[in-house]
Amino acid sequence: MLLLVAAFTAGATSAWASPAAPMRSSPTPGPLPCPSPGGPKPTVVLVHGAWADTSSWNGEVDALRRAGYVARAVANPLRNLTSDAATVADFLKTVPGPIVLVGHSYGGSVITNAAAGLPNVKALVYVDAAAPDVGETTGQLSGPGSALNANPDSLYDKVPYPGAPQGAADLYLKQNVFVHSFASDLPQDTAVRLWASQRAASTSAFTTPSKAAAWKTIPSWYFISTGDRIITPASELSMAHRARSKITQFQGGSHLTLISHPDAVTSVIGSAICSVR
Repeated sequence: MLLLVAAFTAGATSAWASPAAPMRSSPTPGPLPCPSPGGPKPTVVLVHGAWADTSSWNGEVDALRRAGYVARAVANPLRNLTSDAATVADFLKTVPGPIVLVGHSYGGSVITNAAAGLPNVKALVYVDAAAPDVGETTGQLSGPGSALNANPDSLYDKVPYPGAPQGAADLYLKQNVFVHSFASDLPQDTAVRLWASQRAASTSAFTTPSKAAAWKTIPSWYFISTGDRIITPASELSMAHRARSKITQFQGGSHLTLISHPDAVTSVIGSAICSVR
């Protein structure tokens, strides 16, 4: 049975499970007040994915701040899953009190590893994201039908970088792929601007096996855009069921629904916040 989730906030601006788990339809804007908290408010830490930067979370950060929460979008190095997760984990260790940890795309793999062994991370939120098990790589999880399954020469501009492991290179998405598959629900001029300002991601980010699976012990929420062409909705749904996540399916969107519909994403983050006691 589909349950309607009220949005955590309205008017946010955009910018750069088991099978029995509850399934939810696209959120409807409106307030979602939490019951009286039994302890300190959690800090929300947001981790961006590949070919993006912290500004992709601007809408969510603004909405969360208006609701009275501390929200921090932190830089993801996009070098290697193990070292990227260690970088985020080091930041998390500086945050007092409970944390709701949110990851988009490859950032989902990062939070899956970064949260392991950190008792103050109380909830994980996956936004059109990968949630690997131990030994899986992010590159394995895009799913059949993903735009990323095409010939790599048609997908990426490959650039060497200093200190790269043997065979590794930086990848930039080609304009056609970025505009029509990655950011397919954004206005074309916005998508082109984001393509022009994308951050490169190392091939090592996608080929490094996951060393942890924090979703096995930490409650999780999963936001799935049905219009995602990068990590397919079917792949995300499979990972969400495996993690026993609380699932929200957003009708439409793209891989960048966090930019085009930050209110819907913030609603799911709000549900995770309200679970923290």
